[in-house]
Amino acid sequence: MEYRHLGRSGLVISEIAYGNWLTHGSQVEADAATACVRAALDVGITSFDTADVYAGTRAESVLGEALKGERREGIEIFTKVFWPTGPGRNDRGLSRKHIMESITGSLRRLQTDYVDLYQAHRYDVDTPLEETMEAFADVVHSGKALYIGVSEWPAEQIRRAHAMARELRVPLVSNQPQYNALWRIIEGEVVPACEELGMGQVVFSPIAQGVLTGKYRRGQEPPAGSRATDDKGGAGMISRWMRDDVLDAVQRLQPLAAEAGLSLAQLAVAWVLQNSNVSAAIVGASRPEQVAENAKAAGVVLEKELMARIEEILEPVAETDPKRVHENVPPHRS
Repeated sequence: MEYRHLGRSGLVISEIAYGNWLTHGSQVEADAATACVRAALDVGITSFDTADVYAGTRAESVLGEALKGERREGIEIFTKVFWPTGPGRNDRGLSRKHIMESITGSLRRLQTDYVDLYQAHRYDVDTPLEETMEAFADVVHSGKALYIGVSEWPAEQIRRAHAMARELRVPLVSNQPQYNALWRIIEGEVVPACEELGMGQVVFSPIAQGVLTGKYRRGQEPPAGSRATDDKGGAGMISRWMRDDVLDAVQRLQPLAAEAGLSLAQLAVAWVLQNSNVSAAIVGASRPEQVAENAKAAGVVLEKELMARIEEILEPVAETDPKRVHENVPPHRS
């Protein structure tokens, strides 16, 4: 395993992080989830990402139980707040009330006194940014979180939040976006802003929910048990990539991966890590062996010629429009 600083902060994290979105508490049973966490620790992964909303809060509980007994100082735990965690009008968003109640719930489920990184899961158009940032500052100053970050925020909102964070003397150090060789919308505006501000990307879906593994092929049924067959949310998330032109392009990457001595999944994870603004790539798993395989992408350097050949193959199907970042800002609550 290799390690990187989170942005320009002093926090060092594993460049492969383990995440439990769409797995722990829903797709994967607790015993299997624990086995995946143990596999992550065995290969040197120290950074673990979750969120209060995953599996209706169950994902945090599963992760907390799986990490119980680990030396707390030797791992980094990330979680997030924004999406609904209950039926009430205040059970969502980035109001002071929801942030304060959510961090308490997250710490209880994770069985820890603090999280290393507490992230705003989306931008909240219904709450003044000043209120949100002051609440996050109080979370940090109370010792319940060491650093703060955002997830899927547009560049202009990141800049505003960073300016407030400096005034409040709290470390806003990261953004967590979707990023992979097929989905590159952060490159135009978000990455330059974060580079300027000293913030790093902790990216999710580096293998495009499994499409970049090459296991899905034109005209063939998805493999049994794969993400595309998951009726608990996975199939919906992957549907955007299940197009013939995308699947054909991914198959054309097979010889390039073989040439580099990598699997397609390893090539995909290594690809995102070539971006110097990426501090970590989050990988998920339903089986321990998947963790071990994906972790082999750590430390891989892809030659410029290989990167250019990947670009040539995927350019016709990759999404690069920076304006699409704004699609990730939820509308006003009804």
